[in-house]
Amino acid sequence: MKKLFPIILLFLASCDKCNQQTPQVVEPSKQIVVTAPDFNSDSAYNYTNYQLDYGTREMNSKGHEACAKYLIEEIKKFTDTVYVQKFDVLGFDGVNLKCTNIIGSINPKATNRILLTSHWDSRPWADQDTKDRDKPILSACDGASGVGTLIEIARAIQSSPLKNIGVDIFFNDAEDRGYSSSLDGIVKPGDYDSEGSWCLGSQHWSANPHVPGYKADFGVLLDMAAAKGAVFSREGISSFNAGWVQDKVWANARSLGFGSFFINQTIGSITDDHVYINQIAKIPTVDIIHIDLASPSGTFGSYWHTHADDMSVIDKTTLNAVGKTLLYTIYQYDAERGAQ
Repeated sequence: MKKLFPIILLFLASCDKCNQQTPQVVEPSKQIVVTAPDFNSDSAYNYTNYQLDYGTREMNSKGHEACAKYLIEEIKKFTDTVYVQKFDVLGFDGVNLKCTNIIGSINPKATNRILLTSHWDSRPWADQDTKDRDKPILSACDGASGVGTLIEIARAIQSSPLKNIGVDIFFNDAEDRGYSSSLDGIVKPGDYDSEGSWCLGSQHWSANPHVPGYKADFGVLLDMAAAKGAVFSREGISSFNAGWVQDKVWANARSLGFGSFFINQTIGSITDDHVYINQIAKIPTVDIIHIDLASPSGTFGSYWHTHADDMSVIDKTTLNAVGKTLLYTIYQYDAERGAQ
């Protein structure tokens, strides 16, 4: 799913003094009171597991089709308007892929908006495994967990409506069917475009948003943000395009007691959905992604693109840290806009 490039920039992370419901917290610099609803990690865990009930969700599969219907109906419960983008795109190997992007909008008329996104398709090959490498995987952490977290965030927002901003929940498709050299011996040899073969759903949406002229003040991408012991470094493309968003999210995490998850370590650039949202849609977007340089791949967790990526990987403590941080950031921004 991704590629880690060498570090392209170094910077000093600025530390805003930001500060579970999260109690009311007074922002010292602006005296803004932030009251965020509680994030239920049990609920996020269950939303993740429900997707796996449909089996593997690789492109053009029955599981993919069935899960799309589930996600559409589920996000309808917690958002005001749901947009469904159906489109076809050719995969790197010439296979026609039937794609579904799903966008649930909260407060669709609000001018100030936050975009939250995660991919929902699963990897069709276990290309990092030592057995059954040509078979699809469940992709519990690498896909389903981000979507499960965002459904729970939408539920929480419904319980405590935002006053000044809107939020768009974007489940992007066809992210994880890209080519890398690990597929040699699994797919037919060819002169494939490695870089552009990933993130096809976000590429399509960025050029063809669900609402013409759509804009958001900033965005957050979740990818592999649910494993036990996950650590979220400051990814390079996020820093370059949306450093102020990264500062805000990472500072909020530390103030909430989650500094061991969100660390001030700069890493290289990762090809992920946020690349196209930044470059094409021009929305400053950060990637919250688990990097494990000690793993067999040298980049991502040991479960990555293997059959081990099942519910045993998912940790409620990590879900809690990510979910509470995002909810606080959302309600902080809502309070800031109301104070203007």
